[in-house]
Amino acid sequence: MILTIERKQLPPDITVLEMTGRIILGNSSRDVEMQIAELLRENTKKIILDITGVTMLDSTGVGILVVCEGKVTKAGGQLHVAGATGVVEDILQTTNVGKLVPLFPTVAEAVNSF
Repeated sequence: MILTIERKQLPPDITVLEMTGRIILGNSSRDVEMQIAELLRENTKKIILDITGVTMLDSTGVGILVVCEGKVTKAGGQLHVAGATGVVEDILQTTNVGKLVPLFPTVAEAVNSF
């Protein structure tokens, strides 16, 4: 399944990137990075990656999440990841990504954490 990314705005100034598919080696990982880069060019400071619809995440995908968090933080913003379930949640827990990137069960909880 190809990764699709839909951009949504939540009041007052939060951008959600809703993802469906797989974040794996290849174009999907670059797509995530490009979306984050675009948001940073627009001076977006609060970003949530909603990965509820993500069915697979490989080591490249894990690396992309960490790299994007670093870029957003360096730009003075905050990146949160929400909605990991199943194998994706297992991968994030196994790799301890939560120590670097704030993880939340739902988008609503991620919104409330800003």
